[in-house]
Amino acid sequence: MLTTTRQATILRRVKETGEASVTDLAEIMQVSPSTIRRDLNSLSADGLLRRVRGGGSVEPDEVPFQEVAERSASSKERIAAVAASLVADGDVVVLDIGTTTALIARALRGKAITVITSSIAVLDELRADTGIELIMLGGVLRRSYHSLVGSLTEGALSQLRATICFVGTSGIRPDGTVLDSTGIEVPVKRAILASAPHIVLVADETKFPGTGILSVCEPSAINTLITSDAADRATLEVFRQSGSDVVLA
Repeated sequence: MLTTTRQATILRRVKETGEASVTDLAEIMQVSPSTIRRDLNSLSADGLLRRVRGGGSVEPDEVPFQEVAERSASSKERIAAVAASLVADGDVVVLDIGTTTALIARALRGKAITVITSSIAVLDELRADTGIELIMLGGVLRRSYHSLVGSLTEGALSQLRATICFVGTSGIRPDGTVLDSTGIEVPVKRAILASAPHIVLVADETKFPGTGILSVCEPSAINTLITSDAADRATLEVFRQSGSDVVLA
């Protein structure tokens, strides 16, 4: 088996299961454990998976929601304010999980809109606003990140249509590829992208390049990118060349 074919098989296996051991991969591929270790090290160096003791994984060490919220807080607040200004009364809005989208929810208070989300943080921001119709998507509770994820979430999204959606990211590659770090969240993000004609990516300067090993979408899928003035200029130009509106908050 060619090295590229073997590594593609390894990556597919790890993405499907979340993690895989050297022993299991060697048995599946019918090669030596040392060969698998070299492949895993190579894939890790390329940022395609996370090397862990005894194997590889696509699940990162979980960082508490509040700790993430405190990073670049002022940038996120400015981004949220600009994002909320794109929403008009009567809109149906999908909000991704994440700290920036929770701030968008706060900035949306008082508008006569419908909000669709699987974010418990968004629920906390909007539960008292009786003018907003709030639709909570079902799913498995991911406690560390105040969210619901999984096939139930994806299934519910497939039945709903919105006018605008706001998506977060864990990182953006120099070529504009939008990334995520958690395998179970990627299908949900892709379902969000399919739910509305206007797709807005919100990302503070730390997301360039940030982290992430799983591709969510290419820059051409993004209609509007809202970021901070300190974001990487070359990457922003990639989005412009792909047809995205780039707004600096």
